[in-house]
Amino acid sequence: MSRPWARGAEARHAPAGYKENQNVQGQQRLHPDVARRDFVKGAAVGGAVGTLAMMGGYSYLPVRSRHFPERPVGTADIGEVRRLTVTNISETSWFDNADLVGDIRGAGGLLVNQYTYNWPPFSNGSGLAAGSYEDGIRPIRDLIPNNLERAWEYQMDNAVHPENAGGYAALIEAELMDGSIKRILLDSGWSYGWMDESFRREGIDRMLANNEIDFLFISHEHFDHFWGLPVTMRYRPDIDIHIPEGFYPEGYQYITDSGHRGRVIEHGPGLHQLFPGCASYTFAIPIICRVYGEQSLYFNVHNAGLVSVTGCCHQGIIQFAETARQEIAFDRFYGIYGGLHISPFDDWDPKYDDLVFALRDYGFQRIGANHCTGLLTVHKLIEAGYPVVRGTAQHRSRDPVYLGNGDTIEFADV
Repeated sequence: MSRPWARGAEARHAPAGYKENQNVQGQQRLHPDVARRDFVKGAAVGGAVGTLAMMGGYSYLPVRSRHFPERPVGTADIGEVRRLTVTNISETSWFDNADLVGDIRGAGGLLVNQYTYNWPPFSNGSGLAAGSYEDGIRPIRDLIPNNLERAWEYQMDNAVHPENAGGYAALIEAELMDGSIKRILLDSGWSYGWMDESFRREGIDRMLANNEIDFLFISHEHFDHFWGLPVTMRYRPDIDIHIPEGFYPEGYQYITDSGHRGRVIEHGPGLHQLFPGCASYTFAIPIICRVYGEQSLYFNVHNAGLVSVTGCCHQGIIQFAETARQEIAFDRFYGIYGGLHISPFDDWDPKYDDLVFALRDYGFQRIGANHCTGLLTVHKLIEAGYPVVRGTAQHRSRDPVYLGNGDTIEFADV
């Protein structure tokens, strides 16, 4: 049976190659079949911008400068919000770097399809790199989203390193200029058990059930941001979901299999106004584990400046900031929150020092870093005098230099 999908106010069925839309600047979207026709080819084009872009390396490559040699000033007026608050539901996407990296290497490397890893929740019990989406979803399809406990018990018995799964998610609350509140759930994590515990801890379960969250914004298709989707569906199956263009068939099917009954709003490359003071930007880039495309958020805070919010920032923190300069009309940079994807596995390289130095160009006044930023990176930022907002290292977050699980950061005119 075909699935109704929606794009803004327009709902339609979603065939294999779709759709047409325009971004804020009126530029035509790329056809997804062209954008992801051959992931390996896309990742290999100029090894510089392929694998390194996935790891945040694009930020420090000289090639990036050719995209903005004259630093044009953006003209898109996205409006303003009065105040922005971000609550970290979970930044602990996994609990042990060695297990995660070992699994990726054992499965064949960074370009292997994540749905074949036999990681939860798509285990068929056959071991590392011997799975598929269909084999993995079959034992739990009838259990999600209403019987997540049994679904996760199956994973604990059959998956590869199920205890290592955590997840990334944040609650974004924007006070508009008229005093009303918009709430965004940024990502839905990975582990059903961990994310349900985290949702309950921060009251996200009640907010979803009471329709107090306006929409779910999936930054990209990676396991630790997207695979916990049934936890959100358990409490609000009709919530609107915003995704970046470039999901693979497994990702679309998982939205259906998770019990979603609302609209799916897909954003092609470029800038997209979401509500006054807030816009998203979709970066058409190849990412590790055969994922394509990431979208991030910009908020223009009244009398304070532009705040950039990201899931992983695979596009690179420099490109993220320069894109704002190119596209958006704003007075100054103010803050940033999220995973900045600089040495996410704490494998420091001298070139990262250049990137830390380059961030001074943007004058961020508040930095809330966690998840794939890498602890070494945050310590380097603090040593260099950057205004890093520290956390409490509670609920299994590793270090107080992170804005950790349960911690909150606010961006407002002071």
